[in-house]
Amino acid sequence: MERADLALVVAIEQHGSLVATAEALQMAPSAVTKRLAQLEAELGLLLFQRTTRRVAPTLEGELLCERARLMLDQFDALEQSLQERKSEASGLIRLAATFGFGRIWLGPVLAEFQARHPAIQIQLQLYEQLPDLAAEGFDGAVWLWSPRPQRASEWTARKLASNQRVVVAAPAYVRQHGKPATPAELAQHNCLIARENDRQFDIWHLQAVRGARRKSGTAAEAPADQRVRVQGTLSSNSGELVRDWCLQGRGVMLRSLWDVQAQLDSGKLVRLLPQYAMLDADIQWLAPFRPQTPKRVRLLIDCLAEKFRHEPWRLPA
Repeated sequence: MERADLALVVAIEQHGSLVATAEALQMAPSAVTKRLAQLEAELGLLLFQRTTRRVAPTLEGELLCERARLMLDQFDALEQSLQERKSEASGLIRLAATFGFGRIWLGPVLAEFQARHPAIQIQLQLYEQLPDLAAEGFDGAVWLWSPRPQRASEWTARKLASNQRVVVAAPAYVRQHGKPATPAELAQHNCLIARENDRQFDIWHLQAVRGARRKSGTAAEAPADQRVRVQGTLSSNSGELVRDWCLQGRGVMLRSLWDVQAQLDSGKLVRLLPQYAMLDADIQWLAPFRPQTPKRVRLLIDCLAEKFRHEPWRLPA
C-alpha cells in the first residue's frame, strides 16, 4: 500500500462518492473504481459499501481511514521538517496572552526574538480570558495558569516559569492597620478583590512557600494550606486598577510576583505573610495539538523558556 492509496481511501470517506473523489484527486472515475477494487482484493477485505446514492466505509474501512489520516499527517510533518532544515524560519506566528504579563514581560521578548528572525512575523492579541486557540487560529498562548485539562490529543502545555501570587500592601496601610500574623487574620482586613465576568475572587488559597515556614519558626501557629474568604470595600475587573488602589494604601492585595516585585524592591509595597503564597499562577505555554510544530514556533517556545525560566522579575533591574 502506497501513500497515494492512503490518500485515496481518505478522500473516498470524505466525499462519500467515487465520482466526487475522482474530481477532488483529478483522476478518472474509472481509475478510482479500479484502484479501490485492487486494494480490496490485495487486503481481502471490503472497505466500502457501494449504493447508487453513497459510498460508505465498512468497519474495516473506517479503521483503515483512521490510520491512513494519521500516517498522512506524519508524512506531511516529516516533509515539512526536512524542508525547514534547509531554510530560514519564516511565516506568521499568532499568539494570545493575558494583558498584564503580555504587555510587561512578553512584548519585549517577542520584539527581541523577531529582530533575531526577521523573516518571522508575530501577531500578539491580549485577552482577559483564554480564547479558543484552535477555532481562532492561534499558534499558542502564554497564560498564567493551565485551564482544565483537555484531551492530550487536542492540547499541549509547557511550563515556562514558576510564579507566585503574594499578599502585599502599601506601607501607609500597614502603619494604620498593622500586619496580619496568620492567613486567617486577612478576614479582618480591607482586601482589594479582583472580579471577572461577575465572579469575585474572594477566596484566597494560601500555601506555605517551600522552606519559609521552617525558617520563620511559626510552624505551630498555622497549617501549611489555608483558604481564607476575604472582604473589602473596593473591587474591580481591572488588575491594574486593583494594583493602583493598593499602592495608594486602600487595602491588601493578592498579586502575581512578576507584577509587584519592582514595587517590593523599591519599598512602595510590603509583602505580608511572606511565608505564604498562592501557587496557581505559573506561566504556561498552551497550544492546540499538532503532529509537527512549525520551526518558527519551536524556536519561539525555546526562546520563551530560556528567557523566563530564571524568573527575570526577581533579578535586579
